[in-house]
This record gives sequence, C-alpha cells and structure tokens, in this order.
Amino acid sequence: MRNSVRLRLLAASTACGAMLVAALASPTTAETPGGKTLVVIGDSFSANGEILDLLNTEGVGCKHVSTAWPTQLTQRLGLSPGDVEDTSCQGAAIDTVGWTLVHQVKLAMSDNAFGPSTHTVTIQLGMNDAWGTDNPVSMAHAVTCLTDLIDGCDPEAAAQGRVPDADAVTGEAYADRVRQAVNYIRYYAPNARIVFVGYPEIHSPGGDSACASILGIDVVQPRAGAITAFLDRLDTAQREAAALLNADFLDARAVTLGHGPCTSDPWLDGVFDPRSDPLGFPWHPSVHGDAVVATAMQQLITG
Repeated sequence: MRNSVRLRLLAASTACGAMLVAALASPTTAETPGGKTLVVIGDSFSANGEILDLLNTEGVGCKHVSTAWPTQLTQRLGLSPGDVEDTSCQGAAIDTVGWTLVHQVKLAMSDNAFGPSTHTVTIQLGMNDAWGTDNPVSMAHAVTCLTDLIDGCDPEAAAQGRVPDADAVTGEAYADRVRQAVNYIRYYAPNARIVFVGYPEIHSPGGDSACASILGIDVVQPRAGAITAFLDRLDTAQREAAALLNADFLDARAVTLGHGPCTSDPWLDGVFDPRSDPLGFPWHPSVHGDAVVATAMQQLITG
C-alpha cells in the first residue's frame, strides 16, 4: 500500500450506522444473482504493490499485484477470474475518508458478486483508519513520529495526537464499524464464510522498537512504542471483532511469525532490500509472504 509505505494515510470521522445503512440500500433488481465464489475486500495488504508505484504522482489506484495473496489463493483453489471479485485497494479503510468498506461492498454488489453461491468473503481493513476519542488520527500522522530520533514515538505520542490512540482500538469498536456491512453481506450471501484477515508480523509482538530495511541496511527506531501498541491492539481487535460477529479470523501474524522486517529471513519487503523482493512495497508481504498467507487461507476455508 502506497499510503502505508509513506504512512500518508487518510483521516476522517467514523461513519454512523444510519449513513451506512443508507449507503448499502437494497438493490432494485428483482432477482438475486448466484454470486461469485470468492469476494476479496481489503487494503494494500490484500492488493499489495510495487515500490516504483510511489513514483506515480497520480497514485496507484486499485492495482492488484499478480502475486498478491488473493491471486495466489485463486490459483490454489482452481478458480477462474470470473469466480472472483477483488475490490481491495491501496489506501482503503473501514470508514475513514477514502476507498471504504462501504465503497467496496457496493462495487461488489453492483458486479453481482454476492449471492447464494458465494463461498468466502475476506475483509482485511483497519490499518488506515483514524482511531481515537477526542481527536482521532490515522497512521498518516505517524511518519514524523516514527522518524523522530529526538523525541521518539513512545506511548504518550497518542495523547499528543501524533499517532492513532491504541486504547481506542478494541474488538467492540472494530465490530461496531464493520457490523452493518457484515450484516448486509450475510443477507445477500447467506452461505458465505466471512473471514477477517489479520496483518503480517511487522514488528515483534509486544516490542517497543520498529525496523525497516533500506538497501539491506537495518534502520531502527528504538522508541516506537506508540506504533507497536497500535499494531498489537489492531491484531487483537480484529480477532475479537470476528468472534463478536460470528466470523472467522485468519491470524496472518502467526503464520509469518519470526519473518518480519530486519530478520534474517524476511517475508516482508524493505526498501530495495535484496533479502526479499527488492521492488516490493516496504512493510508489505513479499511474494513468499503472500504465498504463506494464501496457503493459510486455503487451509482455513477448505479444512
């Protein structure tokens, strides 16, 4: 995701339930189509990208890399392109301004993607959303904090409005933000298995430091507790929200454990890092990392 690489993500207030219901108003078609087998909803961790996309000042749009995990999953399941609807997009969010969950659901519905034949719907969102109570901010604010070697990016940075407030990222809050869309999907795709997809290991869980590899050289922010706390809370919130909404959760962090940035065998890309995919999006899965996620997803939905 271009926005997560540069940590220039969009921020806005949470959409209210009434607005969401209106946005997802029932279609006027008389028949319910059969639906597509697999529907993918997500951000750049579903779509992925290439570092050269950052040179495109007009943005990468909703480009889908041919080696992203949904495409690899499609191939593993033996599905044809017509069996799959992939609305994932770089910079997408649950309900913060941008390509939101509602936008993706509406697009999928307009393409007749939801129906009784829909087997699986995946949702991988939350990283780009604004979180907080008094002054919600997104990760767009974190780039300065993350690179500040003087003041650092310790937990108090959230109270200073420099990073998302990790305390606001709860299972209940996540569930509230996605519930209406989930209910809508269930209504039009009653046989579908809904899977919340977690994010891969971007840092060591519970740690306070963050690291990125640039040209094979590890660059560490030792005081990144505000960022790592947010990532930890987001992982927990997705898991808890899945339980609250009777959905499944794919623990992408668990299947990529020990292979984050700056490890000896990274499954996430750095900046022109020869140890992974030199042209891949930083902090995003390499081809192998996406293959691991695709395999885990295949096992989950076919096991």
